[in-house]
Amino acid sequence: MSRRLFVVGLSICLVGIASLGLAQEEHKHHQTMAEAGSYKEFSSGGAVEVGNKICPVSGEDIESMGGGSKYEYEGKIYNFCCPMCVEKFKKDPQKYIKIIEENMKKEITDIFGSKMSPEEGSHGHSGHSH
Repeated sequence: MSRRLFVVGLSICLVGIASLGLAQEEHKHHQTMAEAGSYKEFSSGGAVEVGNKICPVSGEDIESMGGGSKYEYEGKIYNFCCPMCVEKFKKDPQKYIKIIEENMKKEITDIFGSKMSPEEGSHGHSGHSH
């Protein structure tokens, strides 16, 4: 009987310790995201979201580090995978803006095709308005 109580008590302790470890990991993640939030240096007044989904510094998906960071530069809000990439962007913004523009052109080309002209894009729309 006492052996069974010991095993049950030990099991409860192990589950409690494991839960505590997971809770600390979750807390650490939230701390990191809170720190990353300090890099969201932008104002909503008049700034335009560029909408880049790829970090211009690392080439990673913006969501790869858990939500990413935002930074406003010259009235535009750029997205980054992490705060470290924001710091690198600040050192040479024009270099990374060019990368963002190239990535977005490539994305548009991938969606619509490279040879689509304005005439091709408007075909099939005569006789009705949008």
